[in-house]
Amino acid sequence: MSYVEKNLNANETILYRTGLHGIVLVVPSLFGVFLILVGIATITAGDDAWLPGLFLNGLGGLVIFFAIVVRNSTEMAVTNKRVIIKAGLFRRKTIELFLSKIESIGVEQGLLGRMLGYGTIVVRGTGGTAEPFKKVHSPLEFRRQVQQHSENIHNEISNVRTAANTFGNARTPPR
Repeated sequence: MSYVEKNLNANETILYRTGLHGIVLVVPSLFGVFLILVGIATITAGDDAWLPGLFLNGLGGLVIFFAIVVRNSTEMAVTNKRVIIKAGLFRRKTIELFLSKIESIGVEQGLLGRMLGYGTIVVRGTGGTAEPFKKVHSPLEFRRQVQQHSENIHNEISNVRTAANTFGNARTPPR
C-alpha cells in the first residue's frame, strides 16, 4: 500500500496520481551500464583483475537500483480534498495541502521536458514558501487537476456560505 493510500482521510478519494518521469533513470542507467561494462572488461583482462571487476559490476548495479528506488518512492496525488506529495525513502519529504489552501501551482519546462512530458512543479500554499519538485511526469496535467478540483472546492464553500446566509436571513425576525 502506498503512502498516499495509507494517509487518506475519511471520505477522501484519489482523483489523480503521478510521479517522477522515466528521464530520472537515464543518467544513472548510463553510468551504471558504463561501470558494468568496465567491470566486465576488467574481469576478462587478466587473472588478478576479477575482484576489481566484480566490484565495478556491483557498483554499477547499485547505481541503477538506487535510481529506480528514488523514482518509485516519489508519489504525487490529487484527492477530492488535498494535494499529497511524498518524495524519498530513507529521508522522506512530504507536503500535504488542502485544496482550499493552495495559492498557486507553477510549471517549469524546458524544450526537452515539453517534448518528453516532464517538468518541475512549484507548489505554493497560502502564506507558505514555494516547494519545487523536479522531473515530474505530466506536470501540466497535475496542475490542471489541482486547479479543477480546487475550483470545485471553492465553489462548494461558496455555495455553503450562500446557503448559510440565506438561512440566516430567513430566521432573522423583522424589525
